[in-house]
Order: sequence, then structure tokens, then C-alpha cells
Amino acid sequence: MEAQYVFRAQVRLEADDPSVSIEPATAETSVTFALEAPEPGTEGWLFFRDTLWRGELGDAAYGRQLAEEWLGDPVESVSFRELQVDQAYFEALKAEIAADLETFNADHVSEVLSKYLGSSIRVTDKRD
Repeated sequence: MEAQYVFRAQVRLEADDPSVSIEPATAETSVTFALEAPEPGTEGWLFFRDTLWRGELGDAAYGRQLAEEWLGDPVESVSFRELQVDQAYFEALKAEIAADLETFNADHVSEVLSKYLGSSIRVTDKRD
């Protein structure tokens, strides 16, 4: 099973040497990066529920803080792009959600997926 959360971030450049100045301090291009998704039912698997809402970061400041921790650089902005999963992960995710719909305050698995991930799930046989 393989899955990853994909984000795009605009990073701010900072020189370690105080005699070096950077203009502009924000990178013109954004970086796309992936964070491995824990297997459904294991510690951290509810990241989507705790962090996302309708395919967007629920709290922009918290999202920037997380991205800064992951990248090790200051982040100006970050956005969630998609959850990329293989078929096995997708089936396991749906089964784990179905086992406890009450946790998600929902009646159906599709409602949970839409509520937290919007249309930002891509099922693929291989990572692109």
C-alpha cells in the first residue's frame, strides 16, 4: 500500500550569513512536495480529518507551520494538492472510515471523503 499527501509551498529564502542579502526574499517559484500517508488505522492516519476541510487546509497558519517543519525552511504559503493513493490503500482507507463513521459525524464513507478531501483524491497504480 502506498499513499502520499501532496502540497505546494512558496518558500522564503534566508541567508545563513548576515552579510548576504536576498532580494526578493520570497522565491518566485513554488515547490511541490509529498508527505507519506500513514496506513489506515495506524498512528497519524487521521491527518486528513485533523488538517483538511473540503480539500483545503483548514488552518492556513497551522499549514505553514507544518510545511516549515517538513521542509526546514520558512514558508510564505502552502496549499494541499491531493492525496495520491494506490488501490489497496484506497480500499483500506474506506474500510477504516466505514468501521467508525460516528468519528466523522457522517452516514457514508463518500460523505467523509468529500467532507475532508473534496475531489482531491487520485487513485493510481504507480506514483507519478
